[in-house]
Amino acid sequence: MQSVLADMAVSVSELKKNPSAVLNSAHGGPVAVLNHNRVMGYMVPADVFEAMMERLDDLELAEIVRSRRHETPIPVTLDDL
Repeated sequence: MQSVLADMAVSVSELKKNPSAVLNSAHGGPVAVLNHNRVMGYMVPADVFEAMMERLDDLELAEIVRSRRHETPIPVTLDDL
């Protein structure tokens, strides 16, 4: 059985009728979009998606920092840059 990772789920046909109403009724939370009772995707408000992307970017940068922590720093001045 497939997991639904949202408190709200709508069918594709419901979503087509009024996508704005679907997002508004979710109160900022994710909405699972179902096709034949299977999750085909999730819909979130733009600000939530942007925050998720920022968080993923931060996690990627943190991983780069962790992977380079053993390297010896190279001293530079602002004039060198």
